[in-house]
Amino acid sequence: MSPLTQALIVNGAVLVAVLESDLGAHRRIGPLRLLRPVLIGAAVVPLFLDRPAGHGTGLLLELLAIAAGLLGGLAATALTAVYRSPRTGRPVTRSTTPYALLWIVIIAARTAFSYGSVHWFPRQLAHWCAAHQVSAAAVTDSLIFMAVAMLLTRTAALALRAGRLPAAPAAV
Repeated sequence: MSPLTQALIVNGAVLVAVLESDLGAHRRIGPLRLLRPVLIGAAVVPLFLDRPAGHGTGLLLELLAIAAGLLGGLAATALTAVYRSPRTGRPVTRSTTPYALLWIVIIAARTAFSYGSVHWFPRQLAHWCAAHQVSAAAVTDSLIFMAVAMLLTRTAALALRAGRLPAAPAAV
């Protein structure tokens, strides 16, 4: 499978999983909602991740991608309201258009980069990789690290915010 195909699969899986589970009001925060992104990450990493760089600019690129994913996940979390359902008293979320747009823009940018690296600027990217001693696998791995880090950060932050909600009022 080509790196471009791998990137498109990862991007599509992340976007579908996130928007399906998060978009809308009163989305329950339950075990499946918190476990699904972990399972996606656990499936994506061994299937699509090549040997991560252990040193040099490749490692730096992968670490920067993880940092970008962490920031993206925190931004997504900031666009999500976490509250107790007035009906059930259980933690729920509300995510609207700005949340969806954030994910769509970030994933579209990653997809455009992946496509561009094959069709628009392959020579320039190869020159940059050679000049900075970065393998093509490190570039691909960085995109995967970014996607998984964003997804897992969003999930961990939702769990943390749900756990910090005040207790539900006692039933009368």
